[in-house]
Amino acid sequence: MEIIKLRDEYIKLGQALKAANLVGSGVEAKYAIEDGTVKVNGQVEYQRGKKLHDGDVVEFNGNTIRIQA
Repeated sequence: MEIIKLRDEYIKLGQALKAANLVGSGVEAKYAIEDGTVKVNGQVEYQRGKKLHDGDVVEFNGNTIRIQA
């Protein structure tokens, strides 16, 4: 499980995927999210700009990211 430390109050979903090196670019993140392959807290998420806060969990391609303050 990858841990992403928050620098601000939140990080956007697309930025989190890039920060965890699960996608190579913002465009790649956009397509992965639009295709319904990304889950946030167990629910499929279609908004690239979804704000992630402390405790949120993202799943993508068998990888898990936890957001921490």
